[in-house]
Amino acid sequence: MTATETFALEGHIVDSLILPKVLDLVLESGSDYRLLDVAIGRTPTDPSRAVIEVTAPDDQVLATLAEQLQVQGANPLDSGQAETEPAPADGVAPVDFTATTNLVTEVRIDGRWITADRAEMDCTLVVRDDRVVTTPLHRLRRGDAVVVGSSGVRVVAPDRGRGRDGFEFMDSDISTEKPKATQLRALADRLRQARADGVEVLAVCGPVVIHTGGGPAVARLVQGGWIQRLFAGNGFATHDIESAVMGTSLGINVASGAGTEGGHSNHLRVINEVRRHGSIAAAVEAGYVPAGVMHACVTHDIPFVLGGSVRDDGPLPDTMTDVVEVADRMRDEVAGVGVALMLASTLHAIATGNVLPASVATYCIDINPSVVTKLSDRGSHQAHGIVTDVGPFLGQLADELGA
Repeated sequence: MTATETFALEGHIVDSLILPKVLDLVLESGSDYRLLDVAIGRTPTDPSRAVIEVTAPDDQVLATLAEQLQVQGANPLDSGQAETEPAPADGVAPVDFTATTNLVTEVRIDGRWITADRAEMDCTLVVRDDRVVTTPLHRLRRGDAVVVGSSGVRVVAPDRGRGRDGFEFMDSDISTEKPKATQLRALADRLRQARADGVEVLAVCGPVVIHTGGGPAVARLVQGGWIQRLFAGNGFATHDIESAVMGTSLGINVASGAGTEGGHSNHLRVINEVRRHGSIAAAVEAGYVPAGVMHACVTHDIPFVLGGSVRDDGPLPDTMTDVVEVADRMRDEVAGVGVALMLASTLHAIATGNVLPASVATYCIDINPSVVTKLSDRGSHQAHGIVTDVGPFLGQLADELGA
């Protein structure tokens, strides 16, 4: 038996192509739609609104489709009241719990729409003392009032208006054929705007930043006050310190690009020395680490989170090896972040995207265009891609900003 539901979609849904994407999702699910009402904004700043009646083959298809549409900001027209069920045990949600997106979410309780405390994907919603708290599964406690089903839950459509940040040339978000100079100036303007607005900039760095010679540029951006948070893994910090102490990155001379005799063990030797000092900060204070990104973070009091993995050497004493603790620390640190720079990082970029609200302007600079695709496929639809060699690009960005 077919199932029918009416959805409303509001915001900059035409020029951002959200409306056609929603209609495509409906058709791809095997469902059909009827546009009941469409009101187009008259100016680029006016919002638009569409009311769409969707007819699905059955209730299950409609329920799955509703979750996909909500990621794009489409809400059931009649949202009703939210329902809650108690968490059956610590770290366990009711079977039909509501899974969040990275969009601003509102929950209707006793006739009032209450905005959840923060936007993060893949979490639950807990009603607590007239508040709605976005809660990861591991933080649930037995008896928590967890929102279940889709009734009484709505999201705010992402603002993806065009023509404002210079990333619309040639239209697609991911292309090797976009003019890099234009993208560089647009990104520099966005960072200047972030500084003017008082919002913080997060850099997520992969080891390739160091391998390609981008480390000094990132250090300049930290020293110049253009970066206020840094996330990375053990490898990035290790090779940054190796570069500063021994002039190599994974044994390769960063100035000449030539291999060095015995250089394969250089990173292990610097890890060992930092471990001897007890922390990166202690190694900097003692003069063992004289320069580099980690040196700049320590000397300019920039918080950093180093998330470990099973393949790490050492690791450095600052590297956190409990992934749940890492994710919680990242959640704490992203508060106040308005711009995120994903610099030649895949796994840490995706992990960061998981805890960022969709409202955070996200730029992924990588020579591999698939990284942006992976970010988008995992829910970070706001990510812009700049496909280029990250090392030279960062140097030009630092120059553009006068860092």
